Amino acid sequence: MEIIAEKTIHTRLKQVFEKQKERSLLLRSELLKERISRLKKLETWISLNRERIKKAVNADFRKPLLEVDTSEIYPVLTEIRHTLKHLEEWARPKKIDATLSYIGTYSEIRYEPKGVCLIIAPWNFPFNLCIGPLVSCIAAGNSAIIKPSEMTPSTAQLLKEMMAEIFEEDIVTVMEGGVDVSQALLEFPFDHIFFTGSPAVGKVVMKAASNNLTSITLELGGKSPTIIDASANLRDAAKRIAFGKFFNNGQTCIAPDYILIEESVKQKFIDYLKKEIQLLFGEGHVIDENSPHYARIVNNKHFHRVNDLLKDAVEKGAKPEILGTINDGTNFIAPVILSNVSANAKILEEEIFGPVLPVLTFKNKEEVIRFINNRPKPLALYIFSQKRAFREYILQNTSAGGVCINECVLQFTHPNLPFGGVNNSGIGKSHGYYGFITFSNEKAILRQKNGWAAPYLLHPPYTERMKKIVDVLLKWF
Repeated sequence: MEIIAEKTIHTRLKQVFEKQKERSLLLRSELLKERISRLKKLETWISLNRERIKKAVNADFRKPLLEVDTSEIYPVLTEIRHTLKHLEEWARPKKIDATLSYIGTYSEIRYEPKGVCLIIAPWNFPFNLCIGPLVSCIAAGNSAIIKPSEMTPSTAQLLKEMMAEIFEEDIVTVMEGGVDVSQALLEFPFDHIFFTGSPAVGKVVMKAASNNLTSITLELGGKSPTIIDASANLRDAAKRIAFGKFFNNGQTCIAPDYILIEESVKQKFIDYLKKEIQLLFGEGHVIDENSPHYARIVNNKHFHRVNDLLKDAVEKGAKPEILGTINDGTNFIAPVILSNVSANAKILEEEIFGPVLPVLTFKNKEEVIRFINNRPKPLALYIFSQKRAFREYILQNTSAGGVCINECVLQFTHPNLPFGGVNNSGIGKSHGYYGFITFSNEKAILRQKNGWAAPYLLHPPYTERMKKIVDVLLKWF
């Protein structure tokens, strides 16, 4: 029966892939207004179906309804509207100036669709991180097969219904299923793969893409550090970090993963952080399972993974500065702050992706640099400091996909900033213009005039006269 099922899956995927492959050839020559029309249909559907989206995401991990609006729907609508405003400008051929060596030629860059694209979306922002890349994919003139996460089945089902209501199957199709469907999809020769998920799975996707030499974008994660020196406004820092860390129950790839704070202000900061957590999620009281302002861990497997990291840290000497309800039955873990975390605790080695925040201390900036650079490059890095020299020192001596100064997580929603990682935290950039470029082939075109042209000077035979010309070329051009 399993063999039959596998054959059925593969047959279905092949059918859709071949349809899109054929349609993608037609998409190359269609007018830009067709792409604009598709984006407007997407915008309209989302605006008219807000309640359906909120209900689906909430059903998957009790994400607060207003939080679905702000973190799933609003960023996508912003991406669509920004793209609609600028698409004609982005898609216009770009004239390239000729250098002295190329006088007489005309050059330009044209942006052509890559073709059939695969978007593999994660579960932590199941709507946003699926539709966001799709906006760029459509804007660049491609077709797409979307594989949503099986861990958020309600949202996956909604996405399938949504695409069927808006697009023809040979433009956009959703393929539900588990790992078997993902593995089957990765066997096909897509023109581009956009994957959002963990570094471990990212390596699998990258290896599979190499079999067909498919271009890829990997939006991964890692351990994003947050650095606070003694000059920082600690109250502001606590407010912004409490939101950035515990928003979506810490299940955010750019959430602060751990704090590095100057030793002299550690306790004062922790006191502020405790108050902010209570204000944000508990209406003045310690958060409990009934809080309507706080999401849940997505499933029991991830609940145990996070809880095991917490237990390991405490067993190795970590001190819980705040520790609320933990309930296996509801996948509930209240915000946790840990101090005095042992260097060999697993929580300092693995991406937490949950509501546990280790607070470590430093005495000088050199310690900070050593600690960060001894680990893989993060997707995000946050600096809270009023000292420009300190901020610049951190910026110049570390590498990260993106940085916020005196703020956190806000960089993701900025329409004019590229979003993406570096090495272990990702490959390629997305959002706005950068997303359009990701899903486009930048075709270089050079046109030469008729008749005599400068390159003739370098054609054989290689005479003494040519040697003199080459000497001048190498020295002055």
